[in-house]
Amino acid sequence: MKGTLYLIPSPLGESLVSDVIPLGTLSVIPELNYFVVEELRSARRYLSNAGLKGKIDSLEFYLLNEHTSEKEINSYLSLLIEGKNVGMISEAGLPAVADPGSLLVALAHKNEIDVVPLVGPSSLMLALMASGKNGQNFSFVGYLPIKSDQRRQKIKELERLAGKTGQSQIIIETPYRNEALLADLLTVCSETTLLTIASNITLADAFIKTRSIEQWKKGVPSINKKPCVFIL
Repeated sequence: MKGTLYLIPSPLGESLVSDVIPLGTLSVIPELNYFVVEELRSARRYLSNAGLKGKIDSLEFYLLNEHTSEKEINSYLSLLIEGKNVGMISEAGLPAVADPGSLLVALAHKNEIDVVPLVGPSSLMLALMASGKNGQNFSFVGYLPIKSDQRRQKIKELERLAGKTGQSQIIIETPYRNEALLADLLTVCSETTLLTIASNITLADAFIKTRSIEQWKKGVPSINKKPCVFIL
């Protein structure tokens, strides 16, 4: 029999595992010996805090990030074909969402391997829940272009789309580029456009506010190097 691929959510930051990961998800973790992870150090720390302290060295870890080759990903599939159950963990939040882990999930489906998503935090959905924006019609557009001129053009397109259709546009950025993205949002968007900024969601210093561009220009939060979600 083939194994099962379990998609294991992880905390969005340095918070108590029991505060953000349900007991049902935590109960699966001790049953697994093989883990495909985005970042080894954080995955080991998470599993230790999730109840596997003292057992980490007996586990087998396989890296899957933006540098992992297709050949390596295919080799991970062999574990499942051989009948081993495997857990997949991303750096933060849900595996395979804005995450290279989706490549392994796709291979699992092609090879008739069961994929089981477990419950845990999603910064995207938590931000949308708290935004007051349209939760029935929304689009996750991910990362915008790195170059400012291209990014500003994309922002204009998203603002027009949001205004025309009422569709919420969910954006993320690498934390060290948050301030550059916010500066472009404030420069490009109409002063009446509503922008949600959500940072450090689920953490003690979480910040989630929806304000007009005009209001944001009067004072912006400190978001440098903090995980953020932006919604137009």
